[in-house]
Amino acid sequence: MKSIKPGRGPSFMSGIMCIFVGLFGVVWTVVSASAGGGVFALFGIVFIAVAVIQAIYNFKNATGKNRYSAYDITDENEEPDPLNHRFGDKHDDENKFCPYCGNSVEDDFEFCNKCGKKLP
Repeated sequence: MKSIKPGRGPSFMSGIMCIFVGLFGVVWTVVSASAGGGVFALFGIVFIAVAVIQAIYNFKNATGKNRYSAYDITDENEEPDPLNHRFGDKHDDENKFCPYCGNSVEDDFEFCNKCGKKLP
């Protein structure tokens, strides 16, 4: 079954942007703390925390073999889908599904009996 994986480039660029957001959070926190705004300083700390979590996630996606779905279409023989491992694969090997509409099809079908598209 085909699945869609995030490209390494977009994940890496998102990680770089998270670094900039974290730096913005540091500047925001320092400026608001020096101005005496305690609540506004907490807002900067939230920026930093979110940036660190997102940077770790995006850099892990950019460098890891098993990435969560987003952009590149791959075959399950190339890379397993981590969501299938986490939540269990709901598809039986004997039951096939149309990749376009999700309708159940038999092995000997050349076209989907619901949407009419040619099956791979």
